Amino acid sequence: MRALLAGALLIATVACGSRKVDVSTAPKAAAAVTLHFTNNDNSAVNVYVVNNGTDHFLKQVPANSTEDLPVVNIEAGTQVRLKATRTDSSKTYTSDPMPLSATTTWQVP
Repeated sequence: MRALLAGALLIATVACGSRKVDVSTAPKAAAAVTLHFTNNDNSAVNVYVVNNGTDHFLKQVPANSTEDLPVVNIEAGTQVRLKATRTDSSKTYTSDPMPLSATTTWQVP
């Protein structure tokens, strides 16, 4: 009986022992669209792509600067609006509807 109990204990220990697990995140999707954005405002702005009524945050862009912002998960050719809101929410700039291209250019004001 002791041998049977010892065998069961050995099997349980081996079965429940430590296992090597490799954990990683999926690679980020490469952006097919880039927004070349110029902020001529004297305040920093948060830049969004508005697709089907949903705001997709891209990045906060400092005052009087230009940046290339990758647009992920929205394909080239998609009809969108672009939106930039001052970080203090005192003013919002919105583009007319436009199709996204591989390199879309927009500036405010």
